[in-house]
Amino acid sequence: MQVEVKWLKDRQFEGVAGSGVRVVMDGARENNQGVRPLEMLLLGVGGCSSYDVIGMLEKARQQVSDCRVEITAERADAVPSVFTKIHLHFVVSGNELKDSQVKRAVALSAEKYCSASIMLGAGGVEITHDYQLVEL
Repeated sequence: MQVEVKWLKDRQFEGVAGSGVRVVMDGARENNQGVRPLEMLLLGVGGCSSYDVIGMLEKARQQVSDCRVEITAERADAVPSVFTKIHLHFVVSGNELKDSQVKRAVALSAEKYCSASIMLGAGGVEITHDYQLVEL
């Protein structure tokens, strides 16, 4: 895996993924023009976990119509201001969803499959997950 980050101006940078997809990151306190770098890290954890959860629910033939993950995080007061806690709250919508299947998918992502959250957990970040079902 390889990516590149290029300085644009001020505290603004462009990230280019190996696939060619581009994203703007910005750390400016005012007139921010992009995602903050640590927000990007949380987005990566959310994307990784969601990818796992949806894949497992599709394999289990669950009729999912929507899935989102709301992520909250706490950071240390000292420099470096690393994440100390990250909580992922999945909201899964669909028809006749089985609670046991969603519970299993979220747990397996957290414990076995999501490299991003498992890596952060191994580094000392307290990672927690829960979920909510919305029947349509």
